[in-house]
Amino acid sequence: MNNTIEYKGYVGSVEFSPEDSVFFGKVQGIRALISYEGTNASELLADFHGAVDDYLSLCEQEGKEPEKAYKGSFNIRISPNLHKKLAIYTMEHGMSLNSFIERSIEHSIERELVSAN
Repeated sequence: MNNTIEYKGYVGSVEFSPEDSVFFGKVQGIRALISYEGTNASELLADFHGAVDDYLSLCEQEGKEPEKAYKGSFNIRISPNLHKKLAIYTMEHGMSLNSFIERSIEHSIERELVSAN
């Protein structure tokens, strides 16, 4: 089961409340709170699409640029020893830290996707 949905570049979570017998979620990766719900998959998708469209319309009306999720930068924390090893390795191989991390993450995700299928 996929626990995310996507529309116009926005990714939303999908959760279920057994107490309320309702599916619900919120748009991920932005500061604005955009939530939606439905009693079935069709209602959930329709409310998700409507919520994103409403957010984009509100931004346009207010003359604000809509937030974009997953802009391509994030901070990570690693141990100083690992940071040092990484810096030395990338310098010795003529790479930037960013390119090495990006390549490593891409490789890891691809491997996970293959093993999941």
